[in-house]
Amino acid sequence: MQRQYKAQRGLNTGLLLLFGQIYQVGLNNIPPITFATLAVNIYLFLQPLKPLEEVCISVSEGFYRRDWHRLYLSAFHHADDWHLYFNMVSLLWKGIKLERRLGSMWFGYIITLFSVLVGIVYMILEFTLAELLENPSFIQSCAVGFSGVLFALKVLNNYYHPGGSSSLMGIYVSNKYACWVELIAIHLLSPGSSFAGHLAGILVGLMYTMGPLKTIMKACAGGFIFPTVFSQQRNNNNPDYRYSGYASNTQRDYNPYTAGMNEEEQVEWAIRNSLNDTGNSARHYHDERRPYGFWLPPEEPSHEELRRRRLQRFERW
Repeated sequence: MQRQYKAQRGLNTGLLLLFGQIYQVGLNNIPPITFATLAVNIYLFLQPLKPLEEVCISVSEGFYRRDWHRLYLSAFHHADDWHLYFNMVSLLWKGIKLERRLGSMWFGYIITLFSVLVGIVYMILEFTLAELLENPSFIQSCAVGFSGVLFALKVLNNYYHPGGSSSLMGIYVSNKYACWVELIAIHLLSPGSSFAGHLAGILVGLMYTMGPLKTIMKACAGGFIFPTVFSQQRNNNNPDYRYSGYASNTQRDYNPYTAGMNEEEQVEWAIRNSLNDTGNSARHYHDERRPYGFWLPPEEPSHEELRRRRLQRFERW
């Protein structure tokens, strides 16, 4: 979310770079809800429904004046082309991973609900700050942009794809804490960004991953929408993951090696071939293996044959 905004004018370099990124990824590789969300944000940037000062969300406009339309309009409007570019590139990466993981229906449900919830939590935070600090400017602080929702999606992405690390200004941070470090870094490097808006996104994400929000969403869906469950191992305590046990349960196909015979038939075939192969010499016994997996040695020599071989060995010495 962005607190300070300006008129959109001149060459939209950020928009051109965004189109380049989308082309590089490929339209066929972008899931439908992610693509639709990109399209809505781009369209409303080029053809905004209202001026930014009439769609931004604040305690004053959203709560006191009951302009509830701002709750969903504010998330899909951006201050300038670079604001749009950075948010949409982030959405492109997160959306592809999460939509493939959760399914398009559930991911669309998340985008729709989170866009409104982030605005609600943002107003609660700004109202709390105004009361605690006795500073009425927080009541008037107005924000636009999709970055609050993106922070919520970042929390979900770290939940469904745990582990790994992210590079923030050359410093590698565990993905578990990356959203908090990014929250502080953006606030320090870009004072015009909305700290409360980004924090609202993180809190909404935590409400989903650690709180009751996901359960409430499932109950409200009435059984018509469910997150997709993949057969992969994440955590024994996570109900969204089920380990398939592929390595222990899957039978390999050995037919090319056994000619379709079961174990008993293979043993019988091996014994029969061993008994019938009486023409092989001792040299074949040592130097040549049968085509099947195991085989029987030739008959043991008689006592007289052993005595003869010992005499020959002594003669050579």
